[in-house]
Amino acid sequence: MSIEQLTVGLDTVWVLLAAFLVFFMQAGFGMVEAGFIRAKNTTNILTKNFLDFCMASIGFFCFGYAIMFGTGNGFMGLTGWFMKGAESGADVPVYAFWLFQAAFCGAAATIVAGGMAERMNFKAYLVYSFIISAFIYPIVGHWGWGGGWLSELGFADFAGSAIVHTTGGVAALVGTIILKPRTGKYRPDGSVRMIAGHNIPLASLGVFILWFGWYGFNAGSTLSVGDGEAISLVAMNTSLAAAAGGILAMITAWINTGKPDLSMALNGALAGLVAVTAPCAFISPGAAIIIGSVGGVLVVLVTLQLDKMKIDDPVGAFPVHGVNGIWGTLSIGLFGQEALGLSSDGLLLGGGWSSLGVQFLGVASIALFVALTMGLVFFILDKTLGLRVSVEEEYRGLDIIEHGLESYSGFQIIE
Repeated sequence: MSIEQLTVGLDTVWVLLAAFLVFFMQAGFGMVEAGFIRAKNTTNILTKNFLDFCMASIGFFCFGYAIMFGTGNGFMGLTGWFMKGAESGADVPVYAFWLFQAAFCGAAATIVAGGMAERMNFKAYLVYSFIISAFIYPIVGHWGWGGGWLSELGFADFAGSAIVHTTGGVAALVGTIILKPRTGKYRPDGSVRMIAGHNIPLASLGVFILWFGWYGFNAGSTLSVGDGEAISLVAMNTSLAAAAGGILAMITAWINTGKPDLSMALNGALAGLVAVTAPCAFISPGAAIIIGSVGGVLVVLVTLQLDKMKIDDPVGAFPVHGVNGIWGTLSIGLFGQEALGLSSDGLLLGGGWSSLGVQFLGVASIALFVALTMGLVFFILDKTLGLRVSVEEEYRGLDIIEHGLESYSGFQIIE
């Protein structure tokens, strides 16, 4: 075996291992979303989470990979449909690269389930899941990672704060607004009625799984084992940002609500992870702490603001993924270092405004594109299949109505 063959083999194992970790994040998303909603809708949210990856796998195989990485133009790829003649975007076999990217695609799709939880029609959700996986996410991915117009401008997003998380977070916000709040969430006088999640230990487990899987998400995006220092820096920055986000979210919630809310701390850690996903390879560990800290504060303040606006996001999909996807992408223009692979230093390191300007253009374009396209998709689904279940179905719970089973059986008295 030659050195070149050994290198490719090691890189392939690394990319596949990272893909497996990112796939395992689906379990983390499922546990977080299930824990933060009511027991009567647990089977429904887990079914959506499970089918997200199924839909993403098929959609990304048939159309998504070609659109994202095929040869085409600045807007989308046009070759490699159904993976015929498809080429790898890294120095590993195309099959390994496809699996890694398909796992990312599934993560973007499943973010939306949490924001639209407890009142969305399951049939409409399946259609949505296929469309975002096969078409919407891949177009955005092509812009930044597939040789599209943003990559040509020098836009940087190492592991997907914008491409994955802003896409999923903005889609969740649009869907949440169109769906309107859960019945009883807001009183006639506008005050918030607390609808508590049914299993905080489950949500906590989900966050630990996500944090673990994020090492595959971020460090795996090196796509090679050749630079151990780069992999180590990414992993360190990932840990520091998550830790800082959890601490600052807890403190911010404590100040605003009088209690150190665990659910806010959990979302704060996720916010830090989302925010550091784009800059993790381009920043110092100190900058990672700052970025994660800001993310932790943002997730609490935005969550509280959404309630004031009567926008009901049961698990915090937009505050965690949308807002912090945007913040993390912009942070490259502030803290990014030319010595770590960028075209110029960030604004706070003396590099001027150019990098920040490109980052702003990129994330604003992605957010606007996703808002418009997913708004159209949800509008059409609402007029055809119906986007929201009836009040009676919502009251009884989607587990029984849509799936005919309960997550926790044996609690009913049977005569």
